Amino acid sequence: MQPEGAHALITGGGGGIGAAIARRLARSGARVTLCGRRPEPLEAVAGGLKNVRAVPFDVTDERSVERGVAAAAEHFGPVDILVNGAGAAESAPFVKTTAGLWDRMLAVNLTGAFLVSRAVLPGMLERRWGRIVTIASTAGLRGYAYVAAYAAAKHGVIGMTRALALEVARRGITVNAVCPGYTETELLERSIGNIVEKTGMSPDEARQQLVKNNPQGRFVLPEEVAETVAWLVGPNSGAVTGQAIAVAGGEVT
Repeated sequence: MQPEGAHALITGGGGGIGAAIARRLARSGARVTLCGRRPEPLEAVAGGLKNVRAVPFDVTDERSVERGVAAAAEHFGPVDILVNGAGAAESAPFVKTTAGLWDRMLAVNLTGAFLVSRAVLPGMLERRWGRIVTIASTAGLRGYAYVAAYAAAKHGVIGMTRALALEVARRGITVNAVCPGYTETELLERSIGNIVEKTGMSPDEARQQLVKNNPQGRFVLPEEVAETVAWLVGPNSGAVTGQAIAVAGGEVT
């Protein structure tokens, strides 16, 4: 099987990396279900693409996930490809990291990926074919100051990826994580705004502060992440599983 004709479900599909992945897989002929909490961004992305449908649901809510995956399957059939793209990032010094912030970061970044993966996996096991790709982060491969909760969640995503990949290795299913560095998305703009607010830097100074860790001296493009995902779900990557692939300009080696 390959993307052409396959049913790909993408969470966090209303913008940024998720929307770029949706466009890339749609060009490959996949039937795409876009998921997220807010229907308006999903509809905006889906509106200009062929065989793309929006199904809003909350990845942090077990019942919502079950209903959403069932609704997606009713329209396009069982899910062949899952891209766990939903995520959020909040920052705070460790001593000011509240239990609420900690819980929010684990809920959307880690528990959400678990719930959606678990919901689609039985069908993949039955058909003995599937591709699961979770958008993690370089924060899942190394530490960053002031984002302990986010980094913990992304490290957890990579641990879950490696464990599940071994569990289903003989069942025709691959499970991988893609770890972007700072990427030109709305999330990056919010991070820059946060730095400006807390430090008094200008937006340009804040951008330079973030980009200095990238050996290429630039931010990653969403389309570059999407190309990596497209390769992982394509016909010639079946031997690649349990991996955490950095798309970060050489920041992580």
